Amino acid sequence: MKQLRAAIAGSALLAGLVLVPAAGAQASGVDLRDGAVLVQLNDGAANSIEAFARADDGSLSPVGVFGTGGAGGKEVGAPVDALASQSSLAWADDRSTVIAVNAGSGSVSSLAVHASGLALTSVVPSRGSFPSSVAVHGSLVFVLNAGGEGGVSGYRLDDGVLRPIPGAVRSLGLHNAAVPAFLTAPAQVGLSPDGRTLVVTTKANNTIVAFPVRGDGTLGDAKVTASAGPVPFSFVFDPRGNLEVQQAGDGRNVSYAVRKDSSLVQIGASAPSGGAALCWSVRVGSYLFGANAGSGTLTSWRLDRDGTSTLSHPVAATTAGGVIDLAAGDEGRFVYALNAVHGTVDVLANDGRGGLTHVSQATGLPVIDADGGPEGIVAS
Repeated sequence: MKQLRAAIAGSALLAGLVLVPAAGAQASGVDLRDGAVLVQLNDGAANSIEAFARADDGSLSPVGVFGTGGAGGKEVGAPVDALASQSSLAWADDRSTVIAVNAGSGSVSSLAVHASGLALTSVVPSRGSFPSSVAVHGSLVFVLNAGGEGGVSGYRLDDGVLRPIPGAVRSLGLHNAAVPAFLTAPAQVGLSPDGRTLVVTTKANNTIVAFPVRGDGTLGDAKVTASAGPVPFSFVFDPRGNLEVQQAGDGRNVSYAVRKDSSLVQIGASAPSGGAALCWSVRVGSYLFGANAGSGTLTSWRLDRDGTSTLSHPVAATTAGGVIDLAAGDEGRFVYALNAVHGTVDVLANDGRGGLTHVSQATGLPVIDADGGPEGIVAS
């Protein structure tokens, strides 16, 4: 944990129904439904999402800033990513709606995606403290609360509106303050491709917690698996439904099979990325890309047919120090890398073999400060 803190700290040195104009020129004649990148700005006073239109070459044009109806926040001691989590912003399956967490106000918002912007459709309590991550599968939505005991809360997405599922709230049994420290907070919530297993990673506890998901959206008893290595942070699922977990403490990707009862079995561990503070990831086809915040690099792994992963490119791309959230757009042709230290989004072309080439960069986003900072990115 001390090594992770040092690596991240070192790198740190280096609007809803009403449209609020984005800084700088706005794109005209664009349609966000044809391609968009959305970045959650996570300001402590008023959370919002900046929308960019994606061109055919992957480049981004600002469209506007749209309020979420809540407030952002920052975990204690977080140096480069205010929420210290992955998936604080998530698409609905058809990408007509985006779900955002409002960490500072303990709420969750849904916003409809229209041609020229976003429209706020619902704001509901997160039923816990400091929501930091969200998972979506069909009409099912789960939110991770990182503060206090920590926990997960379930909702149905009904015509773009979030509706709490009675009884779908479970504690993680943590011992955090209402605003948690970034190393002791859980990192991500996610749903398996079949929607039958809900997964949460905890950093300081070095555990992966899995809940069976019942047909009515409530959860069965937790299955707790000790992490294969230190500080399990982000995760994705491979094309066969195996869980791929990125370990911030040693830079490895570890593969787990998900059993029918939602328990996990380790099936492999990769070579380390070679970078510092591996904390965020995105899957594109049979490749996994991870962001090393401390070294300003992206690493790629090939996801093999046997469920394991093989290091492909230790340095698939180089960015500025402090790179955090990743998203893939245009059916995987482009990878977008958010940097809250510098207020940028790097546009990277994917060669389909684990390599990335820098195309362009969007600038002018807010940077992390004492109250919040950009966290959460999705692309289409």
